[in-house]
Amino acid sequence: MTDPVPLLGPDDPAPLEVVNPEGRVPLVLVCEHAGRAFPAGLGRLGLSAEASLRHIAWDIGAEGVARHLSALLDAPLFLQRYSRLVIDCNRPFAAPDLIPEVGDLEPVPGNAGLTAAERQARFDAVHRPFHAALAAWLAAHPGARMVTIHSFTPMLRRTGAPRPWQIGLLYVRDDRLSLRLMAALRAQDPALVAAFNEPYQADDLSDYALPVHGEARGTEYAMIEIRNDLIATPEGQADWAGRIARALRPALPLS
Repeated sequence: MTDPVPLLGPDDPAPLEVVNPEGRVPLVLVCEHAGRAFPAGLGRLGLSAEASLRHIAWDIGAEGVARHLSALLDAPLFLQRYSRLVIDCNRPFAAPDLIPEVGDLEPVPGNAGLTAAERQARFDAVHRPFHAALAAWLAAHPGARMVTIHSFTPMLRRTGAPRPWQIGLLYVRDDRLSLRLMAALRAQDPALVAAFNEPYQADDLSDYALPVHGEARGTEYAMIEIRNDLIATPEGQADWAGRIARALRPALPLS
């Protein structure tokens, strides 16, 4: 039997980029859907160039916000470089949308009919090393907090329902940091359209970082979802990073 061909070739980027690894703040920033890279061997999974730029492939604007936050707070940032269509690094292995065959009504031909071995190969090449590195950092920094940065589309094609929130703070059971952060955000801007567990409810089946690195470890955490039309430009990313940084300082505290 021949050995399987590795999913990632020598010219493919590593799944993980760590920004500001020596950051001095007891906080780690995480952006699981930062990138939209595809392994050369998979092409674009049969998607058009236009579809590969849509929210189904990555969290638009999240990387820019996260990089600004890392600099503003002097915090390390774990960025995941591959498209969430290659494998969703914020889903457990058993999740049906770990490797989606359809993304918001868009068929993903390269994900159709994968064998168990192909599914495992993607998990082992991208998901496992990303989260192993994050787990090792958290183990080495007891008491540190975790904030994950995501974005969401103003309306899903499959529902047609508007998603009016500017920002959502998500948690599974541990709401400690989310409550403090929401209070600080609303103190900054009383007109802010914000909610807990929107645009979806976080749970053990639809999320990975929160239950595994947060709940199971006892790490205080918050998951931040920002509406992507607000952070589609560098100016918007800098603005929202500044808002979140100003709110995080008293919410943690960082000093």
